[in-house]
Amino acid sequence: MSQSTAAAARARAQKPRMNLFERFLTLWVALCIIAGIALGQTVPGVFRILGNATVAQVNLPVAVLVWLMIVPMLLKIDPAALREVGRHWRGIASTVGVNWLVKPFSMALLAWIFIAHLFRPFLPADQISSYTAGLILLAAAPCTAMVFVWSNLVDGEPHFTLSQVALNDTIMVVAFAPIVGLLLGLSSITVPWDTLILSVVLYIVVPVIVAQAWRYGLLASGGAAALARTLRALAPVSLCALLLTLVLLFGLQGEQIMRQPLVIALLAVPIVIQVYFNAGLAYWLNRSLGVEWCVAGPSALIGASNFFELAVATAIALFGFQSGAALATVVGVLVEVPVMLSVVHIVRRSRSWYERGAKAG
Repeated sequence: MSQSTAAAARARAQKPRMNLFERFLTLWVALCIIAGIALGQTVPGVFRILGNATVAQVNLPVAVLVWLMIVPMLLKIDPAALREVGRHWRGIASTVGVNWLVKPFSMALLAWIFIAHLFRPFLPADQISSYTAGLILLAAAPCTAMVFVWSNLVDGEPHFTLSQVALNDTIMVVAFAPIVGLLLGLSSITVPWDTLILSVVLYIVVPVIVAQAWRYGLLASGGAAALARTLRALAPVSLCALLLTLVLLFGLQGEQIMRQPLVIALLAVPIVIQVYFNAGLAYWLNRSLGVEWCVAGPSALIGASNFFELAVATAIALFGFQSGAALATVVGVLVEVPVMLSVVHIVRRSRSWYERGAKAG
């Protein structure tokens, strides 16, 4: 057994097992979606007030929930983990290539095929461009918060996951807006750059700075033990914020979902295809390059998953709560968890096949 494999095995052995809440995450997601739709129909005035609570086109309740969702996750990131990039360069190269050179463009292509052409007769004509924009926003940024959950479920190499997330966040700060602007421009949609850049700052740059400052303070005052205590205390916060976000979003979108279930199903098609395509591509690239399975698993999941918190927030900021773009990103939230859990299942079940075919690294 190599030194890196032994270290990964020790790290996995030290991880706590998933609690009941995490184990049945799909159930809680489904219940929150149902609750959000029901509450949106029962007390629509409350959700209208929440939807109108905006500053500079950025919704404040969403912003608070996104921060609660991702700051505890970002606290786990050690900037020094970027030094692991060289050690896992094959997995890093595969994931970065899929995330930034394939996924946004493959989604734009899928949106053009399915939304702009095949499904066009079944969709509202005035929302075609908006749906396309929402799908592009969904695919233009790799997942940050939920990556740690997916990696844990496939016994992923923890240093790789940390270094990949840190690298993706660094790239996202400078690449998200230009890629989105390019692809939305090709879709003939006017891009309000000030709002888009503001969303990147609020949902990526500022949380990273806050989390790293908090992390530094904890380590300086109480060392690793203080950081570990804080992370344990905050463990439920991210998932609770995710579930509250689902209640809010589906409460705001509940009327559209009930009124046009066919639209929801049609928008889900390119999203599901791109998840399986990009996960399969990243997994295959890692296998071809002889990457260890404990790296290939999280690489495939990071390559396929979306930063839907940022996508939803940006879609709302750019196009409004009731837009087709916002609805498309919410559909991404709807399918993200169950589809990614199925990818986790496939990765775990295919381990023996992967390791038989992987070349010596």
